[in-house]
Amino acid sequence: MAKKILVTGGAGYIGSHTIRQLGEAGYDVVVYDNLSTGSAASVIYGELIIGSLDDKNLLSQTFSQHKFDAVLHFAAHLSVPESVVKPLDYYTNNTCNTLNLLHCCQLFDVKKIIFSSTAAVYGQPEEYPVTELSPTKPMNPYGRSKLMSEQIIQDFAQASGLKYVILRYFNVAGADTTGKLGQSAKKAEHLIKVACDAALGRRPCVNIFGTDFPTADGTGIRDYIHVEDLATAHVDALQYLEAGNDSQIFNCGYGQGYSVREVLKMVQKISGVDFPVIENQRRAGDPACVVASADKIRTILGWEPKYNNLETIVSTALNWEKKLIALATLEKQLAQQNFRLGALLLENKIISSTELERALHEQLVTKQKLGEILVHKSIISTQMLEKFLLEQTWRKQGIWLQV
Repeated sequence: MAKKILVTGGAGYIGSHTIRQLGEAGYDVVVYDNLSTGSAASVIYGELIIGSLDDKNLLSQTFSQHKFDAVLHFAAHLSVPESVVKPLDYYTNNTCNTLNLLHCCQLFDVKKIIFSSTAAVYGQPEEYPVTELSPTKPMNPYGRSKLMSEQIIQDFAQASGLKYVILRYFNVAGADTTGKLGQSAKKAEHLIKVACDAALGRRPCVNIFGTDFPTADGTGIRDYIHVEDLATAHVDALQYLEAGNDSQIFNCGYGQGYSVREVLKMVQKISGVDFPVIENQRRAGDPACVVASADKIRTILGWEPKYNNLETIVSTALNWEKKLIALATLEKQLAQQNFRLGALLLENKIISSTELERALHEQLVTKQKLGEILVHKSIISTQMLEKFLLEQTWRKQGIWLQV
């Protein structure tokens, strides 16, 4: 029997890429997400439960209905500037909700957890590259909320026998190379996504926050990691815990930093668009340079990144944004057709235009539903019909795609 994994925040950017890899690896996945930034359409493996981690009754019910072998905890707010303005929201959602999750792990005897943390726990690093032993001095509520969660997990593990892997992300970017998944949150502030939006005409410009940092070109330097490589790190971490190994903390980065200006030039080069760039003052809580040492995760987990290249990261991100624009256009076309089932099946190349025309003619004569006719004629299966009726419902509710 496949091992059952709970993935909180699995409908989000990093979570959705990870559940795809988990599904492909044969795991039975249950996704728990409130869809505040995620998309139901991104959950392409497993079961989706729509709920918040502060809903203790639903969370406990979810644990009681499934015997989870492990938990992957992605769900969190993650904007540094927003955390400075709304610190209580961050401590509530990031720290208190992690506590709620751990209470369920304790109650239902779940002994393995993988926690999504951040390089923001290091603050302004005193050494480069940053190692897992570097001092943790977060500069903003976001980083502090994550560090608090780390400490709670470690304390609970020591008292309970829980085994954990804490993954400290550096700057995540890019998209699934097959075009199935990508960053689709409406309020995403990641530099590469913002720059891609500008290149595609969805933003008027890109802002640089700080040009007087002590770096070669005056702009901040970050270690960008492709989302597919980060997802692989989670699968590797899960298999590491399943093998009975001890708890660990790992940096997730490449050990290569790029400045804001270098990233913007790469987006302009690949897109062929010289979008406007506006220079602004530094934002509160932004360090000058954060680059990872990834030696530990490579050595202990045997993690081998495949997309360690800024051009690859930007190309996949740009391709995904182009797909979102194409899907948004399709959404408008389908809206004009009231999201008709036939249009959905035709667009997805499930049926031919000839088959649709004949079925519509029969529908006119017999007054049967189109789906019933197609199933009766064995043009589509009952499962296929259910799938596209669900998609039709999502579209009507406005949650099929978040652009």
